[in-house]
Amino acid sequence: MNWLEAFTLGIVEGVTEFLPISSTGHLILTSKALGLAQTEFLKSFEIAIQLGAILAVPALYGRALLKDKDIWKHVLAAFIPTAILGFLFYKIIKKFLMGNEVVVLWAFLAGGVILILFELFHHEDKASNVKEIRYKDAFLIGIFQSLAMIPGVSRSAATIIGGLALGLKRKTIVEFSFLLAVPTMLAATGLDLLKHGITFTSGDWVLLAIGAVTSFFVANLAMRFLLRYIQNHNFVIFGVYRIAAAIVAWRIIS
Repeated sequence: MNWLEAFTLGIVEGVTEFLPISSTGHLILTSKALGLAQTEFLKSFEIAIQLGAILAVPALYGRALLKDKDIWKHVLAAFIPTAILGFLFYKIIKKFLMGNEVVVLWAFLAGGVILILFELFHHEDKASNVKEIRYKDAFLIGIFQSLAMIPGVSRSAATIIGGLALGLKRKTIVEFSFLLAVPTMLAATGLDLLKHGITFTSGDWVLLAIGAVTSFFVANLAMRFLLRYIQNHNFVIFGVYRIAAAIVAWRIIS
């Protein structure tokens, strides 16, 4: 990997992290398109680079919201399922799922169909802000998020669908998804770097920094776009995109 490829992956990560289209899936497919070998460093890069995008959350919301203990109690309740399942299945995910284009494409396709069908039947009637989310609902949203351990599922899509299924308002669950990303990706990145960071060269760290910084700035723009978008639109277009992307990518790699 060179600096231009790291920069490209940073843009892809920033654009896709908070949209319901799967950042990990897009990183895997982009790496494939760039001809990058699926090394341990690339797999770690595809995990750790997400932390750069996640840091856009505190940059957007500022210290006031992030210091609200009540909000973070709900976020941590939602984080528990992913923390447990992620720790238990880390080796399986890293060895067999990361870098697997077939898994990504099937997840893209299934996720697109689910998004479209779900939008036809759901309703919103509870929790007009993050503080009003019940702990039970937060925990259930965390279970939905854990499905995103499968590359291509989309952490954002899983949490948003989970929240909407529980009757939460669209803006509420989108913002909650933003906040839930912080401990989730801090834990995922920390675990991976703890296990593999010692093998990185100085050049590897530079590439990781380029990707993370790039994703931070691009993700900030993507978050602002999504918050504006959901004021008047649903997620059907993202479902259509996922299906189209799966079909096109399948024809390319097959």
